[in-house]
Amino acid sequence: MDYAKTVIYMADDDADDRYFMRQSLQEVYPWVTVVEAQDGSELLTLLDTWSQQPAPQPVHLILLDVNMPKVNGLEALRAIKANPLLRHIPAVMLSTSVEPAQMATAYQNGASMCLEKPHTYAHLNQISRSVSGFL
Repeated sequence: MDYAKTVIYMADDDADDRYFMRQSLQEVYPWVTVVEAQDGSELLTLLDTWSQQPAPQPVHLILLDVNMPKVNGLEALRAIKANPLLRHIPAVMLSTSVEPAQMATAYQNGASMCLEKPHTYAHLNQISRSVSGFL
């Protein structure tokens, strides 16, 4: 694998959460490029633009906050998994509350993993390490 071309798309409506997640990912994987969206709608637009490129660089992982305005994480996940150009990309759902029913719905809709949003930077680094199998 060409680590210099590892790309993660991330959607979260909280700018601080995006910042700290990007910092953690780039601390654990210095070569990774993180493309950020502030909600599911913006993420789907970014992925649509990506998929229309003549030779798009592979996307290795999508991180989705479950609770976002406009298009929430579950709605974005459904749209991603319904698109033949995107459905192969692993998607990890992040939520402040890991409700069993919500997580079951995420898995039924194609989530690769569901994780509780971290409360400390050390826990954030654990989350970053836990996605290593997708990179």
